[in-house]
Amino acid sequence: MWWAIAAVALGGVAIAVQAPINAALGRGLGAPVPAAAISFAVGFVALFGVSLLQGQGGAYLKLGQVPMWTLAGGLLGAWFVFASVWGVATLGVVTLVAAMVFGQMAAALVIDTTGILGMAVREITLTRVAAAGLVLAGLVLSRF
Repeated sequence: MWWAIAAVALGGVAIAVQAPINAALGRGLGAPVPAAAISFAVGFVALFGVSLLQGQGGAYLKLGQVPMWTLAGGLLGAWFVFASVWGVATLGVVTLVAAMVFGQMAAALVIDTTGILGMAVREITLTRVAAAGLVLAGLVLSRF
């Protein structure tokens, strides 16, 4: 389990570093949406190449068999990247990341409680709600 936590924490590092890099791209291009699109394009090329190197290219042939709603992840990812490019200059990296983590935790509590999107229902404890509350407190404190 600790390896998974470490891998996800490194993903968090990537998000914190990605936002200012994408913002710099947006400044260079003079527009945030093309910067987000280019960021996605580079990510697509990288992931497509890795999937082919791993021998998983056949998975793309199954795309027509998956429910259409599962493609919404790409739209949500696009919003995430755009919000980062657009918001980091105004908020700074700490507040941007705190706001994103709070949004993720709030949504995660709803998903865990309801089991929507094919997830297992998980108990929402006072400790888990307090964890989200502490992130919210961090978000508020990041603005002082």
